[in-house]
Amino acid sequence: MQPLDVASDEAAHRLEQRLGKIHTRQRIGIEEAHEAQVFGQGLNFFHIENWYSVHAMMRLALRLAGLYGRGQRNAAKVELRRNAIVSERLPPAFEGFTVLHLSDLHVEMSGPAMVRVAELVADLEYDICVMTGDFRAGTCGSFAAALEGVAPICAALKGPVYGVLGNHDTIKMTPGLEDMGVVMLLNESVRIERGGQSIHLAGIDDAHFFRVDNIEKAAADIPFDEFSILLSHTPEIYRQAAHAGFNMILSGHTHGGQICLPGAIPITLDSTLPRAFGAGAWKYLEMAGYTSVGAGSSVLPVRLNCPPEITLHRLQRVTD
Repeated sequence: MQPLDVASDEAAHRLEQRLGKIHTRQRIGIEEAHEAQVFGQGLNFFHIENWYSVHAMMRLALRLAGLYGRGQRNAAKVELRRNAIVSERLPPAFEGFTVLHLSDLHVEMSGPAMVRVAELVADLEYDICVMTGDFRAGTCGSFAAALEGVAPICAALKGPVYGVLGNHDTIKMTPGLEDMGVVMLLNESVRIERGGQSIHLAGIDDAHFFRVDNIEKAAADIPFDEFSILLSHTPEIYRQAAHAGFNMILSGHTHGGQICLPGAIPITLDSTLPRAFGAGAWKYLEMAGYTSVGAGSSVLPVRLNCPPEITLHRLQRVTD
């Protein structure tokens, strides 16, 4: 099947069937008004990922410093990390339930890393897979290459796969991703059942740049006292998620800084949030959080002092 591209009316037509005409037109209109905007819009003011003329200067600076080649090699060395989520509210039937978490693939820019991801996931055991956005590297224009790059990753995955969009992604990618078996959650939730018990998985649309998230809508069908997980591309909405009653939030976006000082100290996280929430496991009030540093690279295909990752989250009622 040919991937749907940005010029295709079929993508918009399918989205109208999927989301309704008003939602679709509003979402596409917001994209067209703001995509590739460098200043303003979104949760922070400056968006370096959209300032393409600066990317070449950054590449040159790293070459002159003798770091570009090393950074490229680092970017291909995707690691498998494991994380335990402990909650007394987890139903007994879900003890040991395992979630594979992929984020920030940026596939057009991250070819060697994607080969490594496909190798890693082939032998993993997990119950569901979640993908927390930024499938493509670009932020505007054609997305055909991004869908083509995502296809081998999706083919390597097994079991139910759920996803949300990131600030690099156009909503017009949704039909193509769902054709590959990814259930996209656009301010929506699903119930996951096991052994006669259930948990809830919700996902919100991009909250960082396009500001089209709606946690209230995503949580509308979730009983407040039942275990729930929120997928959000950015962790910046941690306060809203915690007060909405979510027990866990899985996100990405920050890349952990991607280019960090020794000791994994990020120069920037491109986010408005506490630095402690910029990578790995954290907690806010009673909600557990995890921010993936991502499997791919953005702006430049390099990583320094911040190796890329995919993550296995194991749900537990008590600490081992």
